[in-house]
Amino acid sequence: MLSTVKYSVVVPVFNSESSLEELFTGLKAVFDAQQEQFEVVFVEDNSKDRSWEIIANLKKLYPDHVTAIKLSKNFGQHNATFCGFSFAKGELIITIDDDLQTPPSEVTKLIGEYNRTGADLVYGYYGRKGHSRIRNLGSQSLKTSAKVFHNSPGEGSSFRLLTSDLAHKILRHEQNFIFLDEVLLWYTNDLAFVEVAHLPRKYKQSGYSLPALFRLFANVVLYYTMVPLKFLVYGGFLISLVTFFIGIYFIVKKMVYNVPLGFTSLIVTILFSTSIILFSLGVLGEYLSRIYQVQNRKPPYSIKKII
Repeated sequence: MLSTVKYSVVVPVFNSESSLEELFTGLKAVFDAQQEQFEVVFVEDNSKDRSWEIIANLKKLYPDHVTAIKLSKNFGQHNATFCGFSFAKGELIITIDDDLQTPPSEVTKLIGEYNRTGADLVYGYYGRKGHSRIRNLGSQSLKTSAKVFHNSPGEGSSFRLLTSDLAHKILRHEQNFIFLDEVLLWYTNDLAFVEVAHLPRKYKQSGYSLPALFRLFANVVLYYTMVPLKFLVYGGFLISLVTFFIGIYFIVKKMVYNVPLGFTSLIVTILFSTSIILFSLGVLGEYLSRIYQVQNRKPPYSIKKII
């Protein structure tokens, strides 16, 4: 039997007791105005506040419009959103944060851009962000690195609309760390972008501190790029090349000018051999990384309760 739900909104939730009711009310107003069937899939990422109680209450009040999932531990925003895709029944899936920095009314812009372009994936991007300067710097650094290292557009955000077909494709991934934008962009380049509002934080502090953004950046680099390994390969090769010419320089000085070398020859030898070792480890690492990616099959999330 085909689902009659047109839109599924996936909301990863972490310590958002103050904003959840307002978020749901705003989303409901948007879809009621359009007279469209919708559902909201809340994925509670092991919060420390009353978020789960509020979600459970929303489920009682709106049983046909709310799906509530509680994870057994904190897996992170991207993994929680990935979990929500498994339960989304809509033809189109929208993801939105739980903090109300993106107003629910902005959903209409995503829908309008999808209707205009028919793209597989529509991103909302922020012309002016309501974050602090440090948070904006961290976010921009992450996007810039994604653009440089992964050949991505660098304009993505957690406010997006995608087709159910695209969502079902990415559910085949079994990697325990999920960075949604990289996975989505592996399957499609049929993208569209629309500018949306981004308000200052109303209720809670961001769960993404500067150290958390750094850890996210490190995970993205290690899981989705070969940059560290390539650095070892090319860095080892560069060092070996430099030490080779240094060695030639001192050999010439010794043979032509009879300059005493002392410990120089030993140092050059150590540097050269070390660079060769780094180069070899880099090559081996390239192969080991492929094996690791194939063998690492830990699930990206674990569910404690569904209501």
